[in-house]
Amino acid sequence: MNLSNKILKNNILKNNILKNNVAEDFAASGSLAQGIKGFKPRESQRQMAVAVMDAINGRQQLVVEAGTGTGKTFAYLVPALRAGGKVIISTGSKALQDQLFFKDLPAVAHALHWQGLLALLKGRSNYLCLERFERHARAGGELTADPMADLVHLRSWSSQTLDGDISTCALVAEKSPLWPAVTSTNDNCLGSQCPKYQDCFVVKARRRAMNAEVLVVNHHLFLADCVLKSSGFAELIPHADVTIFDEAHQIPDIACQHFGQQLSSHQLMDLARVISVAYRTEVRDAAQLQKAADRLCHCTQDLRQVLGEPGFRGNLRDSLVRPAVARALLLLDDTLELCAEVITLSLGRSAMLDAALERTLLYRALLTRLREIATPDYSYWYECHARHFLLALTPLRIADRFGALLAEKPGCWLFTSATLSVNDRLDHFTQRLGLNAQTVLLHSPFDYARQALLCVPRNLPAPHQPDTAGKLAKLLQPLIEASRGRCFLLCTSHQMMRSLAAEFRASLKLPVLLQGESSKGKLLAQFIAAGDALLVATSSFWEGIDVRGEVLSCVIIDKLPFTSPQDPLLKARIAECRRRGGDPFDEIQLPQAVVTLKQGIGRLIRDDTDRGVLVICDNRLVMRSYGAVFLHSLPPAARTRDLAKAIAFLESSPH
Repeated sequence: MNLSNKILKNNILKNNILKNNVAEDFAASGSLAQGIKGFKPRESQRQMAVAVMDAINGRQQLVVEAGTGTGKTFAYLVPALRAGGKVIISTGSKALQDQLFFKDLPAVAHALHWQGLLALLKGRSNYLCLERFERHARAGGELTADPMADLVHLRSWSSQTLDGDISTCALVAEKSPLWPAVTSTNDNCLGSQCPKYQDCFVVKARRRAMNAEVLVVNHHLFLADCVLKSSGFAELIPHADVTIFDEAHQIPDIACQHFGQQLSSHQLMDLARVISVAYRTEVRDAAQLQKAADRLCHCTQDLRQVLGEPGFRGNLRDSLVRPAVARALLLLDDTLELCAEVITLSLGRSAMLDAALERTLLYRALLTRLREIATPDYSYWYECHARHFLLALTPLRIADRFGALLAEKPGCWLFTSATLSVNDRLDHFTQRLGLNAQTVLLHSPFDYARQALLCVPRNLPAPHQPDTAGKLAKLLQPLIEASRGRCFLLCTSHQMMRSLAAEFRASLKLPVLLQGESSKGKLLAQFIAAGDALLVATSSFWEGIDVRGEVLSCVIIDKLPFTSPQDPLLKARIAECRRRGGDPFDEIQLPQAVVTLKQGIGRLIRDDTDRGVLVICDNRLVMRSYGAVFLHSLPPAARTRDLAKAIAFLESSPH
């Protein structure tokens, strides 16, 4: 036997041993059962783990949809740790990132007697910037009572923290206006020119990341880092033998965002703040700096006023024909030019101002591109919030670019989520990302036929008719009362959310909680503590929420979650799809709505002892031909159109 054949044979033997070890880890008497209290063997979990081990051994791409309850986290952690080498795990939310690092990874590592190094790396804005904190404290003159109190708390915390992670500073609210002033972004970081570079919390976190065998990051950070690397900048995230994307259904949209370009009022206001702080702390003889900063603030605020109402997303190309918008953009461009001229006069006197000049020129170039003639491969759009705006340039297709990214880095790439498939097919996901992947579809081990009932009520009010919210609330009230609250009402628009909340507050004797009136975490805590509340929410509450037990016994969805046809990004994708001869409804609109609906439905049954009712208030589910695609993509629960049967199902639940 020649040497190459012998090496091949040894590798095959080694891979088979690893695969057998992984399979045994999930057995009733295996490592996990012995090392983790409450672990229960699940066949689908073992199947996923073996598939992941095969992909690691073969350095392949693998896409796995693992239904709720599969235990996909353990299913990819065990083979990743068993295989050795560098592992990167990217998640869609900070909550899962923290759960992985502080709970799941240590538990699996203990069970496997694995003793490698673990590291957690978040984006720059999650760490205190010592330089910006010091300058902000020295500049003074801007703080009202609340931010001043926050500054006092922050000073005490900063002297004690070891990692600078601002989420551990409990006395300063997550939404405090102080945080943007004392954290950094890629735009305003001074890098190696910073006088605090050696003590920088981000630099220390990066060093830990480079040395760790397993690194936990999030999708935004991972993709932002990929874009920086492609631009020739130093890497923040190292190369890995195994890269795992959990909550992978978010990857296509996040990749579109990072492969495009954006200019926000947050960036412009921060630039103005930096110029002002530099004037007050370093270049006090250049009063024109403060005047330029003030003008930049005013122009940014003026543009926000003329763009539109809060919550509105529009086509930037269409808005440019409005004289007020065109004038506001022109004034903003003139102001950025003024800022560049004024900063240039003090060039070399302040590292902060030198970096601000680069930002000013970058923002002006981007603003110029946003105002130029549109190219057909991109969507030009903007979005308004109460006090801020976002101008965006987003690519319509990313398959080639994302596929090339993976091809540049040999190794195993795993994409997993509970919601990737449409009609039991995964090609919508793989095609959007340009993947050449093996695919595995594992259904939830939960007994939905016993645990859940799906109801599409009769006599639903027609959409857009007068008082739709009032009629829908009247129809649903007996169900919510029978459930004794313990209900999520998930809406597809903020307007319907507010209208339904108002209706139920006027008619229900139960607590009614409304998204936006408190933070997401506080609302969930109030919902669980109340034990009989109705939570009316939209957007972020459709996914990433894990409420187990009878405290959540009913999930109601107001209608099928199709993206508004007026959404500029969707309109651009539809036009591009038609240009290449595709069917926009089947290729874009329907798959997106199916995945979103699966996310919302997935809030109800989170454990094998959970029981409850799912209600979808949309006749299209049973009256349109495409309704079959939705139904076939949902868990196999029993179905009814009779609300009385749904009420009876709830009342038969053991309380």
